[in-house]
Amino acid sequence: MQRALRGLLVEVLTEVAENGLPGDHHFFITFDTAHPGVDISPALMQRYPSEMTIVLQDWFDDLAVAGDRFTVTLNFGDVPERLVIPFDAVRVFVDPSVEFGLRFDHHEGSDDDPDDDPEPTEDDDETEENHAGGDVVRLDRFRRN
Repeated sequence: MQRALRGLLVEVLTEVAENGLPGDHHFFITFDTAHPGVDISPALMQRYPSEMTIVLQDWFDDLAVAGDRFTVTLNFGDVPERLVIPFDAVRVFVDPSVEFGLRFDHHEGSDDDPDDDPEPTEDDDETEENHAGGDVVRLDRFRRN
């Protein structure tokens, strides 16, 4: 699910990089400034040591999407600053003009790596009495070996 949501974020920013923001759209993007691969100036890192929210609205420049990250130049107190933000560092993406938002889970390690999930054990097979509401269907039971 997280990979699909990040894919949507990539698509939206790629479209804006190529064609600009349509209509009244604008974005609030909150990201983890301490995440590996984030590249911001030392002054911004000192000011925002753990989290920062940027706004793509009236003025931004050089928005580009490249692989696992995007870059953008924003104005901070009349000083243009280039930011490099890996998509894995993004915590929240909101477009208030259409009341749309995404919140991303952050765990130690990569949340997109399926190998990080523990292998199921026989103890994972839960009975109905262990469920408070709804049934869980494990699709691996239907896979052909």
